[in-house]
Amino acid sequence: MGGVEDDEPASKRMKLSSEALIHLSNGSTVKESIVGSSRDLMARPPQSDGGEEVVGSKGVIKKVEFVRIIAKALYSLGYIRSGAHLEEESGIALHSSIINVFIRQVLEGDWDESVATLHNIGLTDEMIIKSASFLILEQKFFEFLDEEKVMDALKTLRTEISPLCINHGRVRELSLSIVSPSHCFTVRSPKQNTSRARSRTKLLEELQKLLPPTVMIPERRLEHLVEQALGLQRDACMFHNSLDEEISLFADHQCARDQIPSYALQILPAHTDEIWFLQFSHNGKYLASSSHDCSAIIWEVDANGISLKHKLSGHQKPVSSVSWSPDDHQLLTCGVEEVVRRWDAPSGECLSVYEKAGLGMVSCGWSPDGKWIFSGVNDKSISLWELDGRELECWKGQHTLKISDLEITSDGKQIISICRETAILLLDREAKVERFIEEDQTITSFSLSRDNRFLLVNLLNQEIHLWSIEDDLKLVSKYRGHKRTRFIIRSCFGGLEQAFVASGSEDSLVRTLNLYYINL
Repeated sequence: MGGVEDDEPASKRMKLSSEALIHLSNGSTVKESIVGSSRDLMARPPQSDGGEEVVGSKGVIKKVEFVRIIAKALYSLGYIRSGAHLEEESGIALHSSIINVFIRQVLEGDWDESVATLHNIGLTDEMIIKSASFLILEQKFFEFLDEEKVMDALKTLRTEISPLCINHGRVRELSLSIVSPSHCFTVRSPKQNTSRARSRTKLLEELQKLLPPTVMIPERRLEHLVEQALGLQRDACMFHNSLDEEISLFADHQCARDQIPSYALQILPAHTDEIWFLQFSHNGKYLASSSHDCSAIIWEVDANGISLKHKLSGHQKPVSSVSWSPDDHQLLTCGVEEVVRRWDAPSGECLSVYEKAGLGMVSCGWSPDGKWIFSGVNDKSISLWELDGRELECWKGQHTLKISDLEITSDGKQIISICRETAILLLDREAKVERFIEEDQTITSFSLSRDNRFLLVNLLNQEIHLWSIEDDLKLVSKYRGHKRTRFIIRSCFGGLEQAFVASGSEDSLVRTLNLYYINL
């Protein structure tokens, strides 16, 4: 972009910038005027005497940009005199003279002049010029309607807005607002639903989003950069695992190891044989466990620790899995190739038993609304049940193994199960589409992330694979380190935003991996 030197006195230039920013922050009006015609000016990023002088140890921060962003932040925070002094002392203006002219014209409602100035700013993208002109003329149109100058509004629409040949749907809406005044309120965007001064401020903010940032610095740009830097530091922290962890601007962020659970707080000895499955309720108030001893236990979790609430007896075979209802009031338990039982969590009473003659259940799960139950059956089918025990639907075929995990996505659309020793089926119930995750090794278990985006797959060869299942199926990472020779190990997601993987191991250790920083 070409341009001329900014030869206005610094004090006058600062006064306009500060007044304009006051307007943006609290809706007051601009009282200072600018000398000179916009047709004699061209916009450019204001230059300091040092040209491309840089600051910082890396040599990548341009001084002019840095100072302008600080000045913008000072004005936005209400430190008007400080911002003005920064402009004066540095000799670096927040805006060029033509932009100051443009701001004043918009805030004072000089619509024709502001459109003319827009064409002289030096923009090369014709669509940006048209879009910005559309916003300005739309504001002009609505203000005519507010003043009941319907013919002037119609003329603006016909001779100025329509010839731009953009936003045709919006033009039709503006036309309707003339024919039906009541329609005007539904057509207006939020920036036009306030006082005139405030709506012009909103208009300027919309224009600011359209214009290149070198011309008009976006609102809260410094805050955005600082938040971005803090976010990157937090994401780079391998042990970050707390919402309460404060991040200070005064030092680089780094959490200590103690953010990750690393020692036993309590031992729960109620089962008499191997524990096969654990699951916390969604609200975190209960823990359910199932065991080879043919029982399941509901534990209560409070500030004092974990205590036994109910021991659930009734299965004739080991209980392979449990599943909490969406409201945490009920619990499903599944016996190995036996039946699925539904329990009332508060009382510990068995409410229903789900079974099929001559067949056994191998897995269980809830629909997201809690109205139906899914179960894997040892004939490699999956059944859908009413709560009262009536079977609604059955998907036959190679859908589940005899010992199989079963997950339902939170939208209820996909059923996920191990269908072959080395494959996982993702069945879309509505589209009737089947997708498969194929592995080279035997799959022993899997876990679905809370956001339904990832699947954590445990393999017989002591590897854990992380798969993205959101769109195309993609292997994201492989994790190694845990030991497995005899037992099924169920790795799981955990921690803040489920950014960690926790995995048991036959060497008596629990390994915690950060999903984003460990790829063994």
